[in-house]
Amino acid sequence: MAFRGILGGRTLSCPPATNLERWYLEVSEGRQVWKYKDEPHTGPDSTASKYLVGLPIEETCPALPKPDSPKDALRNAIEFFSKLQTDDGHWAGDYGGPMFLLPGYAIVMYITKSPIPEENKREMIRYLCNLQNEDGGWGIHIESVSTVFGTALNYVAMRIFGMERDHSVMERARKWLDDKQGCLSIPSWGKFWLAVLNVYSWDGVNSLFPEMVLLPQAFPLHTQRMWCYARTVYMPMSFLYGLRFSAPVDDLILELRRDLIPGEWDSVDWVGNRNNVHSIDLYTPHSTLLNIFYKVTGWYEKIAPRWLRKRALDWIYEVITSEHDFTKYICIGPVNKMTNMLIVWIREGPESPQFKAALERVPDYLWMGTDGMKMNGTNGSQLWDTSFLVQGLIETSMRDQFKDVFKKAHDFVDLTQIQVNHPQHRKYYRDETKGGWPFSTRDMGWIVADCTGEGLKAALICKQQKYTDTPLSDERLFDAADILIKMQNTTGGYATCEKTRGSHFFELLNASEVFGEIMIDYDYVECTSSALQGLCQFRKMYPDHRSAEITRAIDRAVGYLFSAQLPDGSFEGMWGVCFTYGTWFALDGLGMAGYDYTHPAIQKACEFLVAHQKDDGGWGETFMSCVDRKYTQHPESQVVNTAWAVLALLKAHYPDQAVIKAGVRLLLARQQADGDWAQEAICGVFNKNCMISYSNFKNIFPIWALARYTEAYPDDTSL
Repeated sequence: MAFRGILGGRTLSCPPATNLERWYLEVSEGRQVWKYKDEPHTGPDSTASKYLVGLPIEETCPALPKPDSPKDALRNAIEFFSKLQTDDGHWAGDYGGPMFLLPGYAIVMYITKSPIPEENKREMIRYLCNLQNEDGGWGIHIESVSTVFGTALNYVAMRIFGMERDHSVMERARKWLDDKQGCLSIPSWGKFWLAVLNVYSWDGVNSLFPEMVLLPQAFPLHTQRMWCYARTVYMPMSFLYGLRFSAPVDDLILELRRDLIPGEWDSVDWVGNRNNVHSIDLYTPHSTLLNIFYKVTGWYEKIAPRWLRKRALDWIYEVITSEHDFTKYICIGPVNKMTNMLIVWIREGPESPQFKAALERVPDYLWMGTDGMKMNGTNGSQLWDTSFLVQGLIETSMRDQFKDVFKKAHDFVDLTQIQVNHPQHRKYYRDETKGGWPFSTRDMGWIVADCTGEGLKAALICKQQKYTDTPLSDERLFDAADILIKMQNTTGGYATCEKTRGSHFFELLNASEVFGEIMIDYDYVECTSSALQGLCQFRKMYPDHRSAEITRAIDRAVGYLFSAQLPDGSFEGMWGVCFTYGTWFALDGLGMAGYDYTHPAIQKACEFLVAHQKDDGGWGETFMSCVDRKYTQHPESQVVNTAWAVLALLKAHYPDQAVIKAGVRLLLARQQADGDWAQEAICGVFNKNCMISYSNFKNIFPIWALARYTEAYPDDTSL
């Protein structure tokens, strides 16, 4: 299938809308908040702040001596990246990519009349101008072709931020939408947001059936069996649907109706458009079961008892309140962050302490990047990135030269571990959390299996190497191993935040239309590998702690990974692009458990990678590998894909050094004079069809690959 996306990155056609020197990333215990200062900032983290918005940093990160060997290049890379470590020990980075997040922010801020700083508005407009496709539309993510979902919602956001209707950017967007029936063919999440804003009618939205939460919890399709990310989005959406909440009509809303709805708003056949989704948007068509469900619940909506609806909404609000308590009002992600905040505004009022607390945490999601201001996919990837970098550094013999980097990184890993179980967690559909690590920060409150595995490895490394005066206690490390044992599924695999609760049958009710495999928490190669590696490393250091149970967990995880191998030898990655990512994770996990190239399955995985090496020695996949679930070559090698492949082959002890050296040469050729690498194609993904950025991966994984290579071939001093 031909590539469907934006190749080769984007030219940032819109100049900065503010004075970039006044932007400063304020960090504290992982929390990242961009501030616009009265004058240029020169204090802690000023280098990172300048770098992240695209300002030159030659004064602190000058050109380094030209490397004569892979080890020299590695030294340059570490020297550069260590200067971007924040004062609290992590590495901050862009975690944007999805193009449907900022509109939710704009809509809720508009409805609640919450002020948006003018400098933020200007940079958000710049961001959306930079990301507009040549045809006038916006996609579901930053490298996507234009979609109705992306175009209609971002048109609304631009108007809320103050872009004039007759601006050429808006005219081009309207032209694109006019050819697609306006927003009538927008997918279900878009219908939801536009109905909340009163641009679209709730009559055109299929029932979200709030009463689903009142079913017996043993019922196979109960809400608590959903994947936590789907559950925490569905529940507030169903609350707003159950209220039929819509913003009061004003001049802007009337204008948006005229721009986005073909014909007269009052004469639209709303019911007839409930299932109208444009083919360019549709990824997961409705199943027969879902259509039956919609017919039944559509009939139910006509007779729904008020007392039963109220009971469902009251319970949903109680669960939302618990989410705010558990996450210090951050919430699991940006979609339920904004819907939850709107619901608090409706229930408690704009002057309530609850609403003010929710509003105060909104900046945690806003990211000022080189292309403008966006909304991140979570409140960051702080723990994830930091744990990886620790592991990369430990594999080089130069590790002792960077003790301060290790110490600061350890301190961040230390403070980020979640050391409690949330009160009444089971009542509110939550699992235990004590001992686990989150993806971003401690305050976010949700642990993840792979983040726990990676955090545990980082903590063990720093303790074993004595890179900290305050290592984690044995008890806290035991807690981490214990929670990993508890999180393992009966298959031997690991899901994300919770054990898998529902059956694959639940996926037949996937109503998103734009995402795949969203309804339950599945086993993943990446999560399983991270947990497996964490337990293997823990067992080496603590062989007597629950030894039989840990050995059993390791053996079952190994069994799952072998079973997940595809016929061509690859492993599919579900959180990164894609088969190079999954295969690296699998081979690193199996390698930690003692399997290498002497095993036939490892040989087959290596041969898969070698077969996809490009003529220049590198590897490169487009995000269509994730969408179509088959390897799709990028026209150009990608630094991150190449690093993953090199890491995998080295871990497997692949015997042909020349193959690996060719990949290393690609990494060296792309390295810049200061030790940095340029940002290339997007490399993260979720739910098959939406890509997400990991801006630190371009540094972390080349560093790790070079570290592993220079230790495997210490006598190789040639470039």
